[in-house]
Amino acid sequence: MIDESYLPRLTARLAEGVARLPDEVRARHVAYLRARQNADGGFSGREGGSDLYYTGFALRGLAVLDALTAEVGDGAARFLRASLTQQTSVVDFFSFLYACLLVQAAGGPDVLADSPPDWPERVAAMLESFHTADGGYAKAIGGASGSTYHTFLVALCYQLLGRPLPRLAEVVRFVAGRRREDGGYVEIAPMRRGGTNPTAAAIGLLQIAAEEMSGTLEEVREGVIDFLADMTSPEGGLRANGRAPLGDLLSTFTAAWTLEQLGGLSRLDAEQVRSYAESLDRPEGGFHGGLWDDGHDVEYTFYGLGVLALFHSV
Repeated sequence: MIDESYLPRLTARLAEGVARLPDEVRARHVAYLRARQNADGGFSGREGGSDLYYTGFALRGLAVLDALTAEVGDGAARFLRASLTQQTSVVDFFSFLYACLLVQAAGGPDVLADSPPDWPERVAAMLESFHTADGGYAKAIGGASGSTYHTFLVALCYQLLGRPLPRLAEVVRFVAGRRREDGGYVEIAPMRRGGTNPTAAAIGLLQIAAEEMSGTLEEVREGVIDFLADMTSPEGGLRANGRAPLGDLLSTFTAAWTLEQLGGLSRLDAEQVRSYAESLDRPEGGFHGGLWDDGHDVEYTFYGLGVLALFHSV
């Protein structure tokens, strides 16, 4: 279903770094994530019931902690099976597919075992319903233009299916059209200034494309490194864009991961970034999203663990 591509590379790198964290740190976050599992087997965000998006992040966090047990996976499988018939967005469908893979890899059941034999073809057809005339993929069916982030998620879905991304050259042209003079990339076409997270998604797309096409990354590498390095915030994290006053853990993680992939992680002050992430680490387990955030959830916990993993041995 998947080869050694983007997501396995990311998971393996984070697991390697997390394994070097102190036992007490890992144990706190394992306990935090396991405690977030609901009776139906799924995981919630900050409010409401179980949700595919947050279930995916909780399982990813447990996976990099080497703590995704068959018991947790069995519970998650119940929730995932119950979600099979609901209509989902690209974000939720990616979360569903990856969660199914993680559950099975942890010794849990194959959630899709009873699906029709042609389910991969049906999934691919569903993904193509989000395709837009500009060469990208939209957030919703019928969208007028593509989203950099959702196009990246569609590419990851195809990798999870073990299939090449259709019209790859068209997608590369779409991504090129989202680059701006500041060296970053934007989420939607009208935006004039690059953002940290769209830039990370764009580079992820180009990495996927580089497996089949040459010359797609090197020509933008230095500009992207400069752009992301300029997103450093006064408190040590990285900002979502040049106008954001403070950093956040999502942008800090996506920027750091992208810089490492481009060979530019040394442009960040490792001690400052690590200290920033540690300042958001709760004594009870879990992470806040930023110094401005009183709450916490499984998504930001994944990002916090990711930042600590990337900088623990730097």
